[in-house]
Amino acid sequence: MSPNPIAESVASLMPEAKRELTELVAFRSVADWEQFPKSESQAAANWVADALRAEGFEEVALLDTPDGTQSVYGCLPGPAGAPTVLLYAHYDVQPPLDEEAWLTPPFELTERDGRWYGRGAADCKGGVVMHLLALRALKANGGVPVTVKFIAEGSEEQGTGGLERYAEAHPELLRADTVVIGDSGNFRVGLPTVTSTLRGMTMVRVEVRTLAGNLHSGQFGGAAPDALAALVRVLDSLRAEDGSTAVDGLDTDAVWDGLQYGEDDFREDAKVLEGVELTGSGTVADRIWARPAVTVIGIDCPPVVGATPSVQAGARALVSLRVPPGTDAVKATELLSAHIERHTPWGARVTVEQVGQGQPFRADTTSPAYAAMARAMGVAYPGEEMQYAGQGGSIPLCNTLAALYPEAEILLIGLSEPEAQIHAPNESVSPEELERLAVAEGLFLRDYATAASA
Repeated sequence: MSPNPIAESVASLMPEAKRELTELVAFRSVADWEQFPKSESQAAANWVADALRAEGFEEVALLDTPDGTQSVYGCLPGPAGAPTVLLYAHYDVQPPLDEEAWLTPPFELTERDGRWYGRGAADCKGGVVMHLLALRALKANGGVPVTVKFIAEGSEEQGTGGLERYAEAHPELLRADTVVIGDSGNFRVGLPTVTSTLRGMTMVRVEVRTLAGNLHSGQFGGAAPDALAALVRVLDSLRAEDGSTAVDGLDTDAVWDGLQYGEDDFREDAKVLEGVELTGSGTVADRIWARPAVTVIGIDCPPVVGATPSVQAGARALVSLRVPPGTDAVKATELLSAHIERHTPWGARVTVEQVGQGQPFRADTTSPAYAAMARAMGVAYPGEEMQYAGQGGSIPLCNTLAALYPEAEILLIGLSEPEAQIHAPNESVSPEELERLAVAEGLFLRDYATAASA
């Protein structure tokens, strides 16, 4: 990184950034209060609010959103006439999953092999720290030249739409000229990338029932309809022979014409076992950025340990469907529900309950803000040009903001590059990426303010 005052300031702040991320990661802020105490999420929200107050933010508030979670809001006034930039991140995290698969405790930030490990280190507590670093570097070099609104969400990982509905009910709160979403990631460590598209998502809970109660498999098996077997049939129907998503009526042939993702690179990033084939057809980029993808998130059925020889009366599954830009998430939900009902065998009783939904997103990459970000990333990553990539994940707030503020420019950057292994055991963040992206964001805010006043 070439020397410049912003970069030097960020470098000097990195020890403090590590300390703060250590504190944030320690909160078990999973917005699933059947498994994790709500107090952990509340403590994380308070931490963010205190950090904003310490940086001089005004109107700092914990917003009670309709899904029962809290989002943290604050405003840092800039010079008169300066543009307004909204900085977004989320402090809620995914569950740690199999804690035994973690090499170090998931809620203790641990440095290993040049990376910092811990749940939320990249997704997206690191994003909170990234924003703070950029603002502090600007304050150390003449001040923040724009008005900054800061919003940290508390339920992004759950897809329950709390912040989206709050924003719709309070449309002036998050109004900005430009939005920087700190919840995506570079295509590779060291390759500056903005995310230009996001797949949307729908999530449904499927329950199949066939009997009034479980039956002895020796006495009744062979004629009694097994609800678990029926559910397996339904779930299998959601994929074609090659593993492609196969929801009746849903387009699965779109192509991605931007940055490509080599199969060998993808296999390494995804840690695909030797000899196991990738699923689907088309390029990897087609499959993960331009086409729908169905995933069985979980199944409720008897575990192997302690199982009895029984025909199951009922079984449940949670199914996620990611949908690309150009596909309406509401319509996709209808198609998914109809497919499940149509493919349920033996007249079994099936119910499909929607538990989450978010629309896909496509950014306008021709806007002045994108040009300013490209210049900033060129400085923060010497010798590299900013790339455009898609992301298979969903950030439902993007579409809400685009609908509320159609004139606003929305950029997506962040720390979730492939090595980060977000949503999996041993999630980590590259401190070098944290430093460089904080520099890029600081330079972007300065450049954007200058361009806006020209």
